[in-house]
Amino acid sequence: MLRPTWAEVDLGAIRANVALLARLVAPARVTAVVKADGYGHGASSVARAALDGGAHGLAVALVEEGLALRDAGIVAPVLVLSDSPPDALDAALDARLDLTVASSGALEAVVAAAGGTHGVHAPPRLHLKVDTGMHRIGCEPGELVPIARRAVAASLGVHAVWSHLACADDLASPATDQQLGRFTDALDELRAAGVAWTTTHLANSAAAIAHPRTRFDEVRCGIAIYGVPPAPGVGDDAGLHPVLSLHSRVSALRTVPAGDGVSYGARWVAPRPTTIATVPIGYADGVPRLLGVGGGAVLVRGRPRPVRGAVTMDQLMIEVDDDVAIGDEVVLLGRQGDASVTAWDWAAAVGAIAYDMLTGIGARVPRRYP
Repeated sequence: MLRPTWAEVDLGAIRANVALLARLVAPARVTAVVKADGYGHGASSVARAALDGGAHGLAVALVEEGLALRDAGIVAPVLVLSDSPPDALDAALDARLDLTVASSGALEAVVAAAGGTHGVHAPPRLHLKVDTGMHRIGCEPGELVPIARRAVAASLGVHAVWSHLACADDLASPATDQQLGRFTDALDELRAAGVAWTTTHLANSAAAIAHPRTRFDEVRCGIAIYGVPPAPGVGDDAGLHPVLSLHSRVSALRTVPAGDGVSYGARWVAPRPTTIATVPIGYADGVPRLLGVGGGAVLVRGRPRPVRGAVTMDQLMIEVDDDVAIGDEVVLLGRQGDASVTAWDWAAAVGAIAYDMLTGIGARVPRRYP
C-alpha cells in the first residue's frame, strides 16, 4: 500500500449480520445482495462470508457480476435481479445463474437461448417478476399468468415469483400495504390458473426488518448485511454491526491566515488563523465533494474534525488543533475512540442516501480484510 488510504471490511460482521437477519426472518431464508461489488465491500469476499453466516443464496444486478462469483469458485444459487440482455444469456445459462424474467420478450429470449425442449442448456431457474408499484421493471399483474404458462409450455417452469417494494423504508407510507395487496392478488391468480412455483420473495432489507407480512419464503437483504440501517429510524435498534470503515492519514499541516479561503472556489474562509490538515483522499475515491460544505466531519485522535472547503479529486482539508501531527490516522467512516461517523452522516451532509455513499467508494481505495 503506497498511499496511506484504505478501507477495512470486517467479514465477521457480515457473518454476524446475516445470522441476525436469518434469525429475525425465519422460517424465511436470506438472499444476500452482493451487486455493485458487494456495495463496495468486495463481492466475492462478502458472498463467502454471507453464505457462512447462513445466507441461502446471493443476488446480483448483472450477468457479469454473477460470472465473477462463479469464477471465484462460489457455487451457491445466484439470482440476476433484472432481465438479462440476449447476448448475455448463453454465458448466464452456462454458469447456472438464476434468471429474472420481467416481460414476455425476456422470456422468449431465454427460451431461445435455452434451446426450448431440445435442451441445449440445462433448464435455468426462472424468477418471474411482477410490477406492483415500483414501475421500474416487471410485467403487469395481468401478464403474469400468460408468461408463466409460456414458461411451463417451454419446459422451463417457474421457480419463483417476486416483486420489489418502493417505500418499505418509509414506515408512514401506505405504499407497502398497497404493493403487498397487488402482489398477493397476482399470486392468487397464478394459483387459480394452475401454475406451480417453489419460492416467493418480496422483502428488501427495510421490509425484512419492519414489515413481517412481506417476508414470504425468502428476503433479499442488501444494505442491512453491511450493517447499515435501510433508513434513519428503520433498523437502528436491530443490532446490526457496521462492516466497512474508511481510513487515511494526515499528510500536511499549515496555518491559514484569517480571511483566506480553502480549496476550490474558496467555499470556506478562515475566520481567524486556523490550522488546516490535508488528507490524501478525495472525491475520486468516493468522498462527496460537498461533504465539508454540508457540515461533514472526520475523526482524528478520537474527535470530530470539520472538513473545510470543497473536497478535491485526490485530497481534502480539515480544521484541526495543535494536537494533530502529520501521520495521524484519520477515520472518515467508522469509529475512533468514542466517536463515530456513519454513511448516513455523510448522506445527511450532502442530501443523499447511505447506499450511494458506500457504493461510491472507488476501486483505487484498497480493501483490507483484517
